[in-house]
Amino acid sequence: MQRAGKGKTPRRPGPKKASNIEKDPVGVYCRIRPLGAEDEECCVEMISSSTIQLHPPDGLKANRNGEYKETQYSFKKVFGINTTQMELFEDVSKPLVDDLIHCKNGLLFTYGVTGSGKTFTMTGSPGEGGLLPRCLDMLFNSIGPFQAKRFVFKPDDKNGMEIQSQVDALLERQKRDSQQSVPKTPSSRQKADPEFADMISSEEACKSENVDEDCCYSIFVSYIEIYNNYIYDLLEEAPFDPIRPKPPQSKILREDQNHNMYVAGCTEVEVKSTEEAFEVFWKGQKKRRIANTQLNRESSRSHSVFTVKLAQAPLDADGDHILQDKSQVNVSQLCLVDLAGSERTSRTRAEGSRLREAGNINQSLMTLRTCMEVLRENQMCGTNKMVPYRDSKVTHLFKNYFDGEGKVRMIVCVNPKADDYEETMLVMRFAEMTQEVEVARPVDRPICGLAAGRRHRNQAFRDELSRRLEERGGPSNADDPVLLNQLVESLPALPHCELVDPADDQTLPRLIEVLERRHRIRQMMTEQFNKTASTLKSMLEQFDSQINAKETFLHEQQSKLSQKDKVIINQRTEIERLEKKSKTLEYKIDILQKTTGMYEQDKRSLQQELETREQKLQRELSERRRMEQRMQGMVTDTKLKWEKECERRVNAKQLEMQNKLWVKDEKLKQLKAIVTESSGGGSCLTERPDKPERPSRERDRNIAQKRSASPSPLPTAPPVHPMHRRSHSAGGEKWVDHKPPSNLDLDTVMQPIIPNAIKVSTPNEKALSKCHKYILRHQELASDGEIETKLIKGNVFKTRSGGQAVQFTDIETLKQECPTAPSRKRRSGSAEGPVQVEDSENRAPVASTSSSHGYQKRRKP
Repeated sequence: MQRAGKGKTPRRPGPKKASNIEKDPVGVYCRIRPLGAEDEECCVEMISSSTIQLHPPDGLKANRNGEYKETQYSFKKVFGINTTQMELFEDVSKPLVDDLIHCKNGLLFTYGVTGSGKTFTMTGSPGEGGLLPRCLDMLFNSIGPFQAKRFVFKPDDKNGMEIQSQVDALLERQKRDSQQSVPKTPSSRQKADPEFADMISSEEACKSENVDEDCCYSIFVSYIEIYNNYIYDLLEEAPFDPIRPKPPQSKILREDQNHNMYVAGCTEVEVKSTEEAFEVFWKGQKKRRIANTQLNRESSRSHSVFTVKLAQAPLDADGDHILQDKSQVNVSQLCLVDLAGSERTSRTRAEGSRLREAGNINQSLMTLRTCMEVLRENQMCGTNKMVPYRDSKVTHLFKNYFDGEGKVRMIVCVNPKADDYEETMLVMRFAEMTQEVEVARPVDRPICGLAAGRRHRNQAFRDELSRRLEERGGPSNADDPVLLNQLVESLPALPHCELVDPADDQTLPRLIEVLERRHRIRQMMTEQFNKTASTLKSMLEQFDSQINAKETFLHEQQSKLSQKDKVIINQRTEIERLEKKSKTLEYKIDILQKTTGMYEQDKRSLQQELETREQKLQRELSERRRMEQRMQGMVTDTKLKWEKECERRVNAKQLEMQNKLWVKDEKLKQLKAIVTESSGGGSCLTERPDKPERPSRERDRNIAQKRSASPSPLPTAPPVHPMHRRSHSAGGEKWVDHKPPSNLDLDTVMQPIIPNAIKVSTPNEKALSKCHKYILRHQELASDGEIETKLIKGNVFKTRSGGQAVQFTDIETLKQECPTAPSRKRRSGSAEGPVQVEDSENRAPVASTSSSHGYQKRRKP
């Protein structure tokens, strides 16, 4: 009995550089189901074979302006409402079945809102078989003549496959047939299920052409559902207890030695025909959880996963038996997933367990979207973010497919009715994003080194042997006429023995002699045969001893080889770990290099910006220095100009005042003389005083130089006080003198001086609370180009809230005039005085006062 070999799921290829891995985007297809009623509003339009357009329904405004906003989405292919199940299968599922036969994995799942036709697309109905029965039919049509007997392939408990010898498989079949209590799967010889027979017509049957005839195949199916994020086996035969019925036990996910995820303890049934496989599917479908909701009469409340696993192994060199070499066994699988539809509880009005089911369904679909977004971000941006596969059982089970273990395809089912518009928009966005995710292309399996056509040659040999056995009429090789003829020809020929006389004594002796000679020859041949047989037996025994010695030597070498294999496996594991670590470090180095490049680019841009700003600052500083020098020169020139002008004005004013003073002195002397004469005439006894002498001009000149610009009148003559309003600034109140820092200091002779004033550049409440009056010095440019200063005065009073307020009362204007200006008018003075020039700065200040109480403007003395 030969030792049973063990086949495992194909090992993932070793890590390669990202540039050498060929990737394909996830194939996303769209199928539009027909409307339930003809008068129902439609919001989806197929505009080409790869593009659809969504129209917002009436009453829904897509933007703030209230206008309709139409959106278009592109897919690999769009199937309209008239698409048949066969057309959908030809474009979507048939390539996956071909890949399954050629040892490549595949994943196909339907996605959409509840009631969009996902289950119909996957399962179908009588007369319109879905993708699942068509995949099974094509698979069995392709490998039907090359299937192995039952139990030749036997699944283990670790996602692997064992190969049993013919004797072990026969014992398993006999054991299965003897156990009547174990329910049997239907035999392929039984009559086909009429319901399944109606699903796929004989005209629609198809098969794969490129099937390796030198291999034996076996198909195993399993059916699970993911309900409330728990995994349940729909094919599990649980014992029924009528007293205490137990709920089904959930399964757990495990990772095999090749890092592939599988459901531990899941039932895998070996099937030999399409009818048998579909009957197993319906057996599990009856256990699947469905419920009636407001949107779907038979709404799927769980995600279902139907897995078709194909095990194949090549034939030996004779083409008669399966090669007992576990390294030549390949196991591929095709997962057909029917995802539960996303739904809004506000529309389904779900409560209790239905509400919990809807929440878990939406959560798992949200995790699927998140995983797709992270995968797309890692591929497009070069990041290495962790994909949250473990957040949901659906994504955790199929993480190997997105990591490069097979081809992934998705069918987006769309219900065009207007009520599903918002959910359909979310589905379209997810589908559009999924198309940007790329999955590594699965590599081809190694080809067996044996010669091709072994099964065909073995079959031809058997046919020829059967034909020859039928021709000779028996199964024994000893009756071969060629051998009999050779044996007869080697014996002595019999003489002519015709007896005509009973007393003939010559014919019988000759015949006896010939027969005796033949007998001796036969004995000699027998002895020679026995001697040859003994020689051959001794040779065979010698060969057996040599073979035993060689087998012993081979066993020793195999033990050494197994030890070396273990060392090699350990070294390979260490190499894989180091390669993974190296790949991780390469990713980190790439990220660091990209980050360093970004930082260097930012540094260069900042340095350029800094240099630009420094150059700009230097230009501004040089411009400012030039402007300061220019302004300093202008200020110096203006200062010199005004100093000369002020000196000239002061001299002119002094001369004018001296002339006026001399005239007044003359008048006073004349008046004194008149008074003296009149008093002398009235009293003769009074002695006439001497005539006063007129002071000399030199004395007048000295006195005029000592006097100020506004001399006080003589005490002998009473001063004349014109009627005028006294300025409020001359009172005893306390003032706030507000002088803004932008005011210019004019080097004029006369300046407003306010006693008891608090000088501030910015008014504040503290200063205002200590004073009763407020004055603001405001400067502006007059129409003649001179600077005009306005003194804006007001009263300070308290407000009800405890603050301070100012009420402006009047304005005084101080204006400086140039005597050489063309607008000035010359006035003629006295005959003996020089020409007088009127100037508001040299005379008493002249201000125009405007009051908020309606005061008239008056000249200030």
